[in-house]
Amino acid sequence: MRYQYKRPLLLALLIALVIVPASISLALPSSAWLPYGPDGGDARSFAVDPHDNQHLYLGAANGWIYDSHDGGVQWKRLARIGSRDNLVVDNIVLDTTTKGRILVGAWAVGSSDGGLYVSDDSGVSWKEVADLKDQAVLALVGAPSESKTFVAGTLKGVYKTTDSGAHWKLISPEGSTEIHEVESIAIDPKDPNIIYAGTWHLPWKTSDNGAHWSNIKEGVIDDSDVFSIIIDPKAPNVVYASACSGIYKSDTAGMRFQKIQGIPSTARRTRVLMQDPQHQNIVFAGTTEGLYRTTDSGTNWVRTTGPELIVNDVYIDPMNANRVLLATDRGGVLVSNDGGASFRPTNSGFSSRQVTSFVQDLRSPETIYVGMVNDKAWGGVFMSSNGGLTWTQKNGGLESHDVLSLGQASDGTLLAGTRHGIYRLNGDVWSKVERVSLELPEVEAPAPKPAVSKKKGARRAPVKPVAKKKAPPKPFDGAVFAFTRDGEQVFAATADGILRSFDGGQSWNLVTDPQGHIWYTIASSRSTLVASSLTKALLSTDDGHTWKPLATPSELTQITAVAADSFGGLWVGGREGIYHSADQGVSWQVLKNLFVRDVNSIYYDEKGERILVTGNSSTTFAFAAHLPDQKVTYWNTGWNLRLLRPVSDHLVAATLFDGVVIQPQMVASVASSAH
Repeated sequence: MRYQYKRPLLLALLIALVIVPASISLALPSSAWLPYGPDGGDARSFAVDPHDNQHLYLGAANGWIYDSHDGGVQWKRLARIGSRDNLVVDNIVLDTTTKGRILVGAWAVGSSDGGLYVSDDSGVSWKEVADLKDQAVLALVGAPSESKTFVAGTLKGVYKTTDSGAHWKLISPEGSTEIHEVESIAIDPKDPNIIYAGTWHLPWKTSDNGAHWSNIKEGVIDDSDVFSIIIDPKAPNVVYASACSGIYKSDTAGMRFQKIQGIPSTARRTRVLMQDPQHQNIVFAGTTEGLYRTTDSGTNWVRTTGPELIVNDVYIDPMNANRVLLATDRGGVLVSNDGGASFRPTNSGFSSRQVTSFVQDLRSPETIYVGMVNDKAWGGVFMSSNGGLTWTQKNGGLESHDVLSLGQASDGTLLAGTRHGIYRLNGDVWSKVERVSLELPEVEAPAPKPAVSKKKGARRAPVKPVAKKKAPPKPFDGAVFAFTRDGEQVFAATADGILRSFDGGQSWNLVTDPQGHIWYTIASSRSTLVASSLTKALLSTDDGHTWKPLATPSELTQITAVAADSFGGLWVGGREGIYHSADQGVSWQVLKNLFVRDVNSIYYDEKGERILVTGNSSTTFAFAAHLPDQKVTYWNTGWNLRLLRPVSDHLVAATLFDGVVIQPQMVASVASSAH
C-alpha cells in the first residue's frame, strides 16, 4: 500500500533558503540525485508512439512514466505525473494525429482518488484535467475511427471527450447504481458511438453514444468483475471479455457470450487481453498466474510463462509479431522474440523498488547491500561492488521472503532479517538460522539453608529442588526489524524480543523480555545500545548485559528511529521531529536548524562524526548534523527517502518506492575518471 505524505516543513524550509544562519550549510545540487536501480519492480502499462514504433512508453505503480527509444531495450525516467508516488499508471493513450499529445489515466492506492493527466510535449510535463480531477481513472482508450475521441472509465461511470481530452462529459447515467466502477472500455473500430464498458459487476454496451445502455450479461456468470474488453478490428462482431470468472467470447457483438475453456478460473484473474494486430487468431491473456496464448481464436490456450508471474499489460510490436513485451508485478518488463514462447527481463533503466535496508561491507567500503520488500523471487537482497552504480541479485535460499533488515557480523557474515526469521549468507546462498533461543537466561537462585531438626543440635539433609522439565524450544519464525553490531556481538530487534549473537549470527539468545512489545529499532556505539518499540525504549551501557527503561521526549507520540553516537549522545525520532539527549534520557533537546518531521531513519556516521536523518514527508530533503560543532547541512535530493548512508566520499540514499539514488557529483566524477 502507498502512503500519502504531508508537508509540515515547507514554510520553515522556504525561510531557511532566504536567511541561512551561520551554523547551517545549504547543499542544493543543480539537479536531483540520480537513480541507479536495482532494476525491476512493478510495471503496469505500455503505449507506443504512432509515429515511431521503437518509441515506447511505460507506466509504473509509483506515478512515474518511462520511455524507450529502442523498443524496450533501455528505459529512462520521463516524468512523475501528479507529483505524488501513490498513483498507479494503468492507462497511457497517445493522440494519433497531434504529435506529442499523451493522455494518462491513473488511480491512487489506498484511496478512491486519482486523475486524468495530459501532456503536449511527449510526456516531459503534465497537467491534470479539471473535469476528472480526483477521480480514479481505471480505463482509458482512444476511438480508432476518430482521433480526437477518447473514453474513460472511472468509479463514477463512463466519460467521453471529442476534443483530445480538453473537456469531458459523463455519458453514463449520473448516479447510476449499475454503470459505475468501470474497469474496462472498448470502442467499436468503425463507429465511435458503440462503446463497451466492463464494470465490477458485469459488462454494458451503448450503441448511441450513451443515450441508452444495455446489460450484455447473457452467458456471463452473474456479478463478474470485467477487467478487459477487446474487439477484433477486422470483425467487430467478435468481442472478447475477461472477468474474475474467466474469459468470454462473443460472435454477436456482445448479445451473447460463451465462456472459453482452457484457462482455469480458480485463483486467477485475467487482467488484460491483447490481440496480435497482424494475426487476429492469436490472442494473449495476461493473468495473475502467468501468460496464456491462443493461436486458434480462443479454442485452445497454452501457458507460456511460469504461474508465479502477474501480468498487467501486453504489447505486441505491430511491425514484428514475434516481439512481445509484458508489464508485470515485481519482475518489471519482460521481452520475447519468439512470439511469446519464452521471456527474459529487459529492465535496464527501470526501477520501481521498495528498499528497506542497507549495509556497507566491513572489508570493502565500495561494496554495499540493500534489502527489498514486495518483490518475492525478483527481490530479496541486491549487492553492488561499485558504490551503487550497478547491482547483482543475491536471493538464493531466501525463499522469496521480504527482507526487513540487513546487518553484518564482525567476521563479515551478512545477515538478513525477514518476516520469518534470520538468514545468513554463505557464499552466494542464504540459509535460515535454526539455533535461536527465546528463553531468557536463568538467574541462579541462592542455595537453600539447611533445615534444623526439632531435636537439639540435629540437622536434616537439605531437600534437593526438583528440576522442572523444559518444553522443547519452538523454531524461531518471527519478524526481524533491525540489526546492530557491538564489538564481537550482533543484536537484533524482533517481534519476540531483543536477540544477541556471539558467533557471527549462527546462534541467538534472548536478552530482554519483550513484555508485549515489538522491538522495531536498535542501534549502538561504543558499548552503548538503544532499542525501541513504538512506545517504549531501552538503554544498555554495558554491551547489552543489562538494560533499563529509557525515558523518551514527552512530545513524541511514537518512536520510529533511534541512534547512539560516539560522544555519548542518544537520538530518537518520530512524527514530531528528532531529539537529542546527552544525559542518557534525563533531558532531551531539539538541535538548532535540524528541520525535519516524520522521521523514518537516524544513522550515526562515525567516520564523519555526523548524524544522518531522513523523513517520510513530501519534502525531498536529507539532513546531516556534524556533532563537534552542531553544524547542520541539508540536500534537496529530489526524492522521498527511506534512509541515507555514506559510501566512501559520497552519499547514497534509498527512496520509498524508486530504488537507490546517488549524489550527482559522485556520478560525474566516476564518469569523468573513466575517460
